[in-house]
Amino acid sequence: MSEPMAQMPVTIEAASTPVNFQNTPLPSGKPRKFERLAWWLDSSVRVPGTSYRVGIDGFLGLLPGVGDFTGLVISSSIMLYAVKMDVPFFVVLRMALNIILEMIVGVVPVLGDIFDFVFKSNLRNVNLLREFVDQPSEVNRRSMMTVLGIAAVASVFFLGIGWGVWRLIMMVIKAAGSLW
Repeated sequence: MSEPMAQMPVTIEAASTPVNFQNTPLPSGKPRKFERLAWWLDSSVRVPGTSYRVGIDGFLGLLPGVGDFTGLVISSSIMLYAVKMDVPFFVVLRMALNIILEMIVGVVPVLGDIFDFVFKSNLRNVNLLREFVDQPSEVNRRSMMTVLGIAAVASVFFLGIGWGVWRLIMMVIKAAGSLW
């Protein structure tokens, strides 16, 4: 059963350089299990007539309600493996953000389903683990910058929404006061 995967190299270009999943094994534990899981979830099926590959995670996302949640639960096992490897907080948080982004966008009808097939969070996370093994301080630094950048953008976004809601409430109160 593992033979078909061994014959098909899988790469992802989500990181700075493509990584061949057959040539860079993860250390200790059950690394092949998680490489294989990521492959099944994100790249196990070739789209006929193309070289593009999709996985069962995208198909799970087509199931309303339960599909994206099921994908989240399965994808989380790769992140939990990173925790067991003592991967730093910001790298694990970056992995969690990949999974959460895929789940949140995946909820949107049609666009979310396409995103599920394209984003490939599981391969991104295995690739992130592999990069961490090779360059731990660089990957931790990049992950910290990514997470803090996302936090800053989210903070500005939510502060803007809060300010807008506050302005709207004040306008309603002012308009209501002028009616009496």
